[in-house]
Parts: sequence; C-alpha cells; structure tokens
Amino acid sequence: MPKNVKKQHLPTKTCVVCNRPFSWRKKWEKVWDEVKYCSDRCRRERG
Repeated sequence: MPKNVKKQHLPTKTCVVCNRPFSWRKKWEKVWDEVKYCSDRCRRERG
C-alpha cells in the first residue's frame, strides 16, 4: 500500500458476521486477503 493514501481511497471489505464495511489497516498489510472480520468481537461470534 503506498504511503499517504487518504482513508476514502483505501480498499474495503464487508464483514461476514455483521455485514458492515471495514477498511484496510496497516496491521493487516500482509494478510489482507485472509481478513474476513471487522473486529475481534465478530471473529468470536462467527458461529
């Protein structure tokens, strides 16, 4: 991801639990293709 990208231009996904959109985060840089949940709470409730 290039530096200084405005938040509105970051890639987004939809959470598979709550169906809300969420944006790319620096901590997900290397695993963005594997990210499915917007938060730890959704990951725990994936049931």
